[in-house]
Amino acid sequence: MAELSTLARPYAKAAFEFAVDAGALDQWSSQLNLLAAIVADSKVAALLASPAQTTEYQAGQLIAVCGDELGAGVQNFVRVLAENKRLSLLPNVAVLFAEFKANRERSIDVNIDTAFALTATVEKKLAAALSKKLERDVVVSSQVDESLIGGVVIRAADVVIDASIRGRLDKLTKAMNS
Repeated sequence: MAELSTLARPYAKAAFEFAVDAGALDQWSSQLNLLAAIVADSKVAALLASPAQTTEYQAGQLIAVCGDELGAGVQNFVRVLAENKRLSLLPNVAVLFAEFKANRERSIDVNIDTAFALTATVEKKLAAALSKKLERDVVVSSQVDESLIGGVVIRAADVVIDASIRGRLDKLTKAMNS
């Protein structure tokens, strides 16, 4: 996984810089997400992995599947990826592009797993506290995970805060077994 991200990073950075210069971050983001979803399909992945097809054909088919959804810049980007035999990196490029975009916009997506459903008030308080702590605008999504027993697990990019009872029990078990 880390290797794919390493390979995808220069392409994502180039796409991001081009999108910033063109003032088209949202358009590029949505188009890259569309391409990532299409490339994730097993039939498309098989086409892209086939050595029997030329890179021009692969790029053309991928662009054709998207129809009018892709702008000229993104189509050229797809052709460059195809020439370098990197079309399979599109999902990684889309993820990295989204990270670059979030950093530029000073926002972050936060995922909260809770043992019980959060009320809107509690969710807003958590969002405000996290926004202050992370110094970014926070977009919160929460889901119930009853296996936590109690507490929460918060994931924001590479930061994980495990304040769950299950997490504490796991730490206690490891400490006792050491």
